[in-house]
Amino acid sequence: MAIANLHETIQSHIIRKAELQRLISELQSEKSLAIYSQADEQSLLSADKHAIRDYFKGLWDNDVDLQEKYDSYTEIPDFEEEIDRIVAMHQQKIDELAAWETNVDAQITTSSTELEEVNAYLDSYKQMLSSNINEDFDYGLGG
Repeated sequence: MAIANLHETIQSHIIRKAELQRLISELQSEKSLAIYSQADEQSLLSADKHAIRDYFKGLWDNDVDLQEKYDSYTEIPDFEEEIDRIVAMHQQKIDELAAWETNVDAQITTSSTELEEVNAYLDSYKQMLSSNINEDFDYGLGG
């Protein structure tokens, strides 16, 4: 009966180990997606800021009155407002993606810690069984 219980316990730890390894693998893929999504959003922000700069630079280049009134297209009053609006719009998404990555990181850490515990249990069972087999073998030989 004790051997059956031990076998069942070891099997449950082996199954849990496989589940945790699969989970960690999935979480690492999810983290990669979160990182990629953040980079993609940063790229979109950069492209939008570039488009705004091009638009205002075009206005300034083609309007003599604006050139006389402002030293640079960046001094046009709506320029900073548009940049701020675009940054705020993208920053919210970037913050959400960063929070997602942080959450996934925490899940990876938790799962990795549990995997280490399961591995330690399995190692201790292996050591215990090995010691018992050695003791039984030595006892049987009159050692």
